[in-house]
Formats: sequence, C-alpha cells, structure tokens
Amino acid sequence: MTTTELSQAIEGAVSAIRNRTEATPDVAVILGTGLGGLVQEIELATEIPYEDIPGFPRSTVETHAGRLLFGTLGGRQVLAMQGRFHRYEGYTMQQIVFPVRVMHALGAGSLVVSNACGGMHPLWAPGDLMLIADHISLLGDSPLVGPNDDSLGPRFPDMSEPYDGELRSLARAAARDLQIVLREGVYVAVAGPNLETRAEYRFLRGIGADVVGMSTVPEVIAAVHMSMRVLGISIITDACLPDALAPANIEQIIVTAQRAEPDLTRLVATVLERMPS
Repeated sequence: MTTTELSQAIEGAVSAIRNRTEATPDVAVILGTGLGGLVQEIELATEIPYEDIPGFPRSTVETHAGRLLFGTLGGRQVLAMQGRFHRYEGYTMQQIVFPVRVMHALGAGSLVVSNACGGMHPLWAPGDLMLIADHISLLGDSPLVGPNDDSLGPRFPDMSEPYDGELRSLARAAARDLQIVLREGVYVAVAGPNLETRAEYRFLRGIGADVVGMSTVPEVIAAVHMSMRVLGISIITDACLPDALAPANIEQIIVTAQRAEPDLTRLVATVLERMPS
C-alpha cells in the first residue's frame, strides 16, 4: 500500500465512523483474548461492528467480538476495540495496525493495550497481571516496512521507551492503592498460532522475556510511530515452565483471563482517572 492509499484508507474509515458518532476519544483501548468483558464497565455511547468500517479486517478468534465502542471509562472518553487482529489469522502487519491508525486519526493520543499471555517467570502465577516494561518482537516483520508516511511519523521511530514511563508509574501506584498484584516485565511476541515447545520456552526465557504472546507488539510499534503514549498490561493465563510443562487447555486459559479481568478493569479505570489532561 502506498502512502497515498494508506491516507485514503484512513480517511475512508474515519468518514464512515463519523457518520455514526462525533465523539472524540482521549484514549484508545485494545481488548485481548478473554478480556472483552471489560466493556461492561464502559458507559457506552456508540457501537460499530468492524464490518461497517471500510478497511477494518474481520476478527476470527473466539472471544473477539469485533466491535468498535465509544464511551466513558474512568471519566475519560474512550474508544475500545473489542477484539484485535493477529498475524496467525493471515493478516498483514499493516492490516493488523490499521485500526490503531484510525483511532489516532479520530483523536486518541494514548493507547492502552491488554492481552492474555503465557508466563515464563517461575515466581509468577496464572491470574497475575503484568505491567509491560518492554518487549521483544520475534514476529519476523514490522508494520513500518514499506513506504513511510511522514505525516504519521518518522522513518526510524525511536523505541527506547515504547511503554510510557509516566503511565507505568500511575499503574504501579494504582495497583498499590487497589491492592492488586502487578508484576512488571518483558513481553515477547511470537507468530503462533501453535504454542511453544519446551526448548522454545527455554530460549525465550534466556533472551530476557517474562511472558509470551501472539499480539500487541505491532500495535505498539504503530502507536509509537505516531507519538501516542502507550500503556500495556498482560494477564498471565498459564504457566509455561519447560521443566513442569502441562498440555495447554485453551478453555482454561480463557477462564483464567476472565477471572482476572475485574482487577484489570479496576486498574485501567483508575489509571484513566489519574491521567493528566
């Protein structure tokens, strides 16, 4: 896609959305696997199915409803994606991050990303929340490959601090006040959809990762490219310890994510309340 085509695609999606709402969000939120229930806490104003938005892919993953939601959470105007897109669904990196481009064009200056992930830290447990301090991409591609649109961001965006330090400080303080266990560590993104072998878990842990998942990093790269502030929070849904590895149970992973979701909701809402204007 050329820069002109990308610009036209963004404009087309924004125009279609503006036909349904004039809301200008402060914060964009992406809800991951098993986390769609967070929308119950949003004071909903407008709901738009992805299929009604030109250029939006279709979510094919269980628990990803495929809706764009406008409303209020934590006293902030938010725009939430109830369902995201993954490389393993067959989408290009540019398709995966297209909604982030659109949400930025609609006015969102900050992005909150959430996901379900496998935990490789031996002292952490399923159900724990982890504040993403940094990430490693093993996806083999970047959403910035191809012509760069200078109106969106620079050719070589700096990634020395992709997850905003001030927002992370707010999250740590909020977790203390709410008495929520909040770990902090490194997220590694892999292509999936297969889960990892014992040897791969040892490798991922050895290169510095604490948790592993199949999403989030492309969206964060696109957001940083556009100078958005990013906060990332993972729910650890299963233990991925190579010397004590049990077969994965996807149903149990979703249940664990849903059980931890109330803490995630309280944490995100409190951070939004405390964010500076």
